[in-house]
Amino acid sequence: MSAPNSSGSAAAPAVAASIHQLPLVGAGAGAGAGAGAGAGAGNTTATLFKKLIDSCIGSKIWVVMKSEKEFTGTLKYFDDYVNMVLEDVTEFENTPEGRKTTKLEQILLNGNNICMVTPF
Repeated sequence: MSAPNSSGSAAAPAVAASIHQLPLVGAGAGAGAGAGAGAGAGNTTATLFKKLIDSCIGSKIWVVMKSEKEFTGTLKYFDDYVNMVLEDVTEFENTPEGRKTTKLEQILLNGNNICMVTPF
C-alpha cells in the first residue's frame, strides 16, 4: 500500500494534506538496501505519528476501517499497534439497504483494520 498522492482522495482535504506529509509507519524502516538517506527516519516517523494520535486523546475522532465500517467517538487509549479504545461511539456501516447507524458505549478497534484516523 502506498501513501496518498498529491491529487488526494475523497477524504477530508485537511486530513489528506497533513497525512500526506508523513510516510506510512514503517514504510522506510528496515527496508534493507536502498533505504539510504532515510536511515533511522522510520523511528522519527513513528514518533511523529504517535504524537499526532496522542494529541487526539480525549478528542472526538473519525476512524475509517478497511471494511465497510466507520466510527466516530472519543479517543481514550491507543497502543504502539494503533489499537484504539473509543467511548460514546457511533458506528456507521454501509449495507445494501443503506447506511446503518449503531450507538455503542465503548469499543476496541484493531489497529490492523484501521485505514484512516482524523479529528472530528
